[in-house]
Amino acid sequence: MLILYRIYQLFIGVPYIVLSTILTTMVIAIGSVVGLGRWVSYYPGKWWAWSILKVLLIPVKVEGREHLKKGESYVFVSNHQGAFDIFLIYGHLGRDFRWMMKYQLRKIPFLGYACAKCHHIFIDKRGASRIKKSYDQARDILRGGISLVVFPEGSRSFTGHMGFFRRGAFLLADELRLPVVPLTINGSFDIMPRTSRWAKWHRLRLTIHEPIHPSDDGDNVKRMMDMSYKAIESALVPEYQGFVENPDQ
Repeated sequence: MLILYRIYQLFIGVPYIVLSTILTTMVIAIGSVVGLGRWVSYYPGKWWAWSILKVLLIPVKVEGREHLKKGESYVFVSNHQGAFDIFLIYGHLGRDFRWMMKYQLRKIPFLGYACAKCHHIFIDKRGASRIKKSYDQARDILRGGISLVVFPEGSRSFTGHMGFFRRGAFLLADELRLPVVPLTINGSFDIMPRTSRWAKWHRLRLTIHEPIHPSDDGDNVKRMMDMSYKAIESALVPEYQGFVENPDQ
């Protein structure tokens, strides 16, 4: 079965991903020119991610959408198990949002260009002024009524377990008095671990936890960060619960 799925990926999945990525980039580029900026910043990418999971025959289950209010901005924070996290969140979260991602992704052909045109935020840590510019952009987006999705670990897990969280997303949420919504991803590491070049068939599950609202009591940033970590870990399958240091953080 594994061999058959790899053959399917090679002749169906990979060509579809390449073609759909190019076409999605073209739609975004044209839409940006003709004044459809807000529309192309979300919908083409959503359909791209959703369709890739469909073509690769990956079943998806989403739990907890009832916790979100229509029209409200959130700072979503998620564990980062693997490359398929992107397809799962983009295709199935169901909210207009922007990613906060590593600046190195800007260099990926077609994908980096499309992300820039969609006004996703590239975090450049090569100096204080560049970091400040990235966070200023994030503030502008959140003030505009759009949500933000962040992987606070900063990089994909090598083991499927969670590493430590960085404070940036929680500082933004605290400053703008926005609720933080933890997201738990299960299955992405089983589909494609960081060290693998082939995907395996496995179910994906996205758990949307209850929003954590800002408070004026004590260290609000640490409180939201600790509560988010515990919420995300609580919905992980037992195999991947527990902290494991990620050397890439």
